Amino acid sequence: MIDQRSPLPAIEIETNEHPTWSVIWMHGLGADGSDFVPVVPELGLSSEPGIRFVFPHAPEIPVSCNGGYVMRAWYDIISLDVVVRQVDEHGLLQSRAAIRQLIARENSRGIASERIVLAGFSQGGAVAYLTALTHAERLAGLIALSTYIPSPELLCKEASAANRQIPIFAAHGLEDDVVSPRLGTAARDLLQGDGYVVDWHEYPMAHSVCLEEIQAIGAWIASTTRHG
Repeated sequence: MIDQRSPLPAIEIETNEHPTWSVIWMHGLGADGSDFVPVVPELGLSSEPGIRFVFPHAPEIPVSCNGGYVMRAWYDIISLDVVVRQVDEHGLLQSRAAIRQLIARENSRGIASERIVLAGFSQGGAVAYLTALTHAERLAGLIALSTYIPSPELLCKEASAANRQIPIFAAHGLEDDVVSPRLGTAARDLLQGDGYVVDWHEYPMAHSVCLEEIQAIGAWIASTTRHG
């Protein structure tokens, strides 16, 4: 259960003392905010413009598909399937509200929504998809890694006009045995069919990230912040 009275705890890294952009990056199931901290130096970003990376920790909840084991998760996953995931939509919406709260906190610190990128890996990427594409204010971009759209019906119903043109970087491992590549391409195809432009990348890897992918993300972030 997420306490909506205060923002999620998070690790923060700033590329200079006066950041003018933010990247809110959600970890995968069972990990925590520290999971992608080591990626920041590997992105190859310069110190200008300054970027604040925010790595929130998901709450600890029982996860049905793992036998009810308590772990950090953005929402409960009822069952795993190669083609579709059965998820707890209430928990998903709670996580969306929590990320919206982090966006609002960045706004209060002087970072406009149009200078905020949402990023996520696996389950965190699913939250990034839903949150970014239904956010009422225009965001700078969306990074979705080894992930899927957790509730296509909810997304289609609540899609925001403000983010119809949002830049989307999406990537998936061709050997992923946790989140099937079929789920990743289904998300891509759904979005492209609805008019979104998806910068799609595939890598010969399992459920992970690789250096080539990290470098591509860094180049994408640099381009986004340079032209934003």
